[in-house]
Amino acid sequence: MDINKRIAKHFSDSAELKLRVKDSLAKPIAAASQVFFDCVTNDHKILCCGNGGSAGDAQHFAAELINRFEKERPGLACIALTTDSSIITSIGNDYDFNQIFSKQVNALGLPGDTLLAISTSGNSANVLAAIKAAHTRSMTVIALTGRNGGEMARALRPDDILICVDAQSTARIQEVHLVCLHSLCDIIDYLLLGE
Repeated sequence: MDINKRIAKHFSDSAELKLRVKDSLAKPIAAASQVFFDCVTNDHKILCCGNGGSAGDAQHFAAELINRFEKERPGLACIALTTDSSIITSIGNDYDFNQIFSKQVNALGLPGDTLLAISTSGNSANVLAAIKAAHTRSMTVIALTGRNGGEMARALRPDDILICVDAQSTARIQEVHLVCLHSLCDIIDYLLLGE
């Protein structure tokens, strides 16, 4: 396969997956949007976490809510737990890397807050620990995963929401995650501002 065909295949595979999962993901994205809307309009906050590309997605989502998405509006309370290198390295050094998010959730999370937990495999130990911490803090969890949802899907409670991209490729899952996050931002804005 020449390079141009290889590149074109990435675009085709991404587009095909997005079209295949759009109907199955619409309902959980709509439900998660309502949870986030209720959270931020009742003076609560969203905490976000993930590793690697998912850490970037957590930060991207927080930026869209705190600043703005596509319409002007007041900032919405959202914190990415992936950004403070002093906190992360302190916890990793003194305790364990698997606690880098859960210790922050325990310190910052309050009843009524929401956790956005992102992992393409659904098996990231530190994200799972954050989910457990969120539950102890009476927080709702929105899990953004891939494959079969992994351990995260099994860790959720009935009031939590699973948005799971049914695919195997990490790259393709992450591409759909970005569309999911943009959809969440759009629906939150729609609920706030209307058309």
